[in-house]
Amino acid sequence: MAELQEVHITEEKPLLPGQTPEAAKTHSVETPYGSITFTVYGTPKPKRPAIFTYHDVGLNYKTCFKPLFDFGDMQEIIKNFVRVHVEAPGMEEGAPVFPLGYQYPSLDQLADMIPPILQYLNFSTIIGVGVGAGAYILSRFALLNPDVVEGLVLINIDCNAKGWMDWAAHKLTGLTSSVSDMILQHLFSQEELSGHSELVQRYRDIITHAPNLENIELFWNSYNNRRDLHFERRGDATLKCPVMLVVGDQAPYEDAVVECNSKLDPTKTSFLKMADSGGQPQLTQPGKLTEAFKYFVQGMGYMASSCMTRLSRSRTASLTSRASIDSGRSRTTSQSSESGIVPSGSPGQTMEVSS
Repeated sequence: MAELQEVHITEEKPLLPGQTPEAAKTHSVETPYGSITFTVYGTPKPKRPAIFTYHDVGLNYKTCFKPLFDFGDMQEIIKNFVRVHVEAPGMEEGAPVFPLGYQYPSLDQLADMIPPILQYLNFSTIIGVGVGAGAYILSRFALLNPDVVEGLVLINIDCNAKGWMDWAAHKLTGLTSSVSDMILQHLFSQEELSGHSELVQRYRDIITHAPNLENIELFWNSYNNRRDLHFERRGDATLKCPVMLVVGDQAPYEDAVVECNSKLDPTKTSFLKMADSGGQPQLTQPGKLTEAFKYFVQGMGYMASSCMTRLSRSRTASLTSRASIDSGRSRTTSQSSESGIVPSGSPGQTMEVSS
């Protein structure tokens, strides 16, 4: 059996009244493609999947997901599930820089590193939450292991390989831009980057001064060399589980997510486009994403009796819901919701959430 390393950490986070701190345990497990680190919060719940997250390039699980999972109303959801935050090799805090010539795993190989994690934890099923590269990795894993994945929340997914024009543009950009600048353009919209918001400045500092920037560049190269997922709406190469696609309005991957939506089964897929959220809606709009996630897991049959306190206080948000068909250009229907999100159970919808 591969040698396992375990580190115990306790992370401080905002707590709701009456809550006690949630302990986190970080583990490393060996796989055929090297060691991978993951952090577990909570304890397994009977007959419930684990929430299983995978971050994007330039981020780790804290910088990618902490605002979302620290959000007050999210505590009602996560208390019902154990959750696992995976970190791509070399992305964890304090990770040593890989030696010169190290062959970083491809995204397909990163997906193949997930089964040893689940085997180690003895988890049988998951609800995956991925952003960017993490969304691709979880999708690849779900294609290969449909019985393990009960649902997927995919933020900023691009299911296509880079075309020749994209590849040439990437190479030309690399001649004039630093790796950190290219990753920032991957994470944030042009409007956000030109606006020099506090969020962008904070993440610019994190990435530019990251001690493992060489590792991040290797992950970035693997992402840009990804294969096409070859989704087919009416074929076997499609996701079998419920899927919620999420992207911000005017985000770098808005068109890619729209295209992905056109390739997935409309009876199992919902498309959430969030206004005023930029390139990272889980950072800028954790409240609205929490609402959507809550209804998503309810639609899967979990938490049916729960209600969210903030939703009962807020009656100002609105939502336009349009039925989605193959061409995406058919008749539209509109409806509004006091909560701002239409509950699951109406798959094949495009949901536009505004402030």
